[in-house]
Amino acid sequence: MAVGIPESESPLRLSHVLWLRMTAAEIEITADLVRDLLQEQHPDLAELAIREVAGGWGNQMWRLGDKLAVRMQRMDPTPELQLKERRWLPVLAPRLPLPVPTPVRFGEPSERFPKHWTVMTWVPGEPLDHSSISRGAHAADTLAGFLGALHVEAPAEAPISSDFGAHPKKCTDGFDHFFEAVVPGGIADEVRAVWDDAVAAPEWEGPPVWVHGDLHPANVVVSDGTLSGIVDFGAMFAGDPAWDLAAAWVLLPAGTASRFFDMYAHADEAAIRRARGLAAMKSLFLMLMGQNGDRGLPGGKPTWGPAGRAALDRVLTSDLRWPSPA
Repeated sequence: MAVGIPESESPLRLSHVLWLRMTAAEIEITADLVRDLLQEQHPDLAELAIREVAGGWGNQMWRLGDKLAVRMQRMDPTPELQLKERRWLPVLAPRLPLPVPTPVRFGEPSERFPKHWTVMTWVPGEPLDHSSISRGAHAADTLAGFLGALHVEAPAEAPISSDFGAHPKKCTDGFDHFFEAVVPGGIADEVRAVWDDAVAAPEWEGPPVWVHGDLHPANVVVSDGTLSGIVDFGAMFAGDPAWDLAAAWVLLPAGTASRFFDMYAHADEAAIRRARGLAAMKSLFLMLMGQNGDRGLPGGKPTWGPAGRAALDRVLTSDLRWPSPA
């Protein structure tokens, strides 16, 4: 029987849950529909070339000319994620050292399409789940610089996540679900030990900082063998940076985690322990999505399975070590 994600367990964003539940409510989005909407609301853009971008589920992307993209709300049940990007990406983008998608025009619900859509800048590069990083040291430095710039104290009105951002001890049900679904018996004890250590780590005691929240291979792009852009900020929130620091293992090649943390320079031992456990959970989630893709289940992502297993191997062979608490 195929393994899904129970609605009661939400260590990851609601759209991840919904990826496994295609419904009859989905609206077919075509190039003609995108052009019609542009003609109605932004006619000066309607003559640009429109090309569908593979992937995506909660939102569907369409290239618009060479420098823009249209982000169409599809399976996300509410416009919250797009509205969050509209509100905060223009604030964050100017101080980030990598390109990120920035909203330039807003599309509002209409009789033709009763959901939100946004015209954004296009971030060039190849998604990491379809590519690889060959310049590991450069990528580690680049990611550390990006997260160092992002992880500043967030304002009081910044969004707070109900799905992402929790201490690992509050995500145990979700971890257990992924663990039981995909972990091979030969490494089960090692994976469980990493998670237990994260659960035992102290909580984040600093001020809430800006966090991307959903860094995985489909949400970053690479060019010339290194990271060149970060996309999909729908999960962004103010909270514990460990949720992003997990990318040291989820994204970067083996043997570069130490360099990343040295360059980042703001993570204490507790943050690294939480991050490593969260990296294990994210890796298991990627493996589950890959498994569902291999089985032909709606929303499955075949390319995520190998990426998840490689990330889990990096977690288990981490070059960072510290004594476990008594």
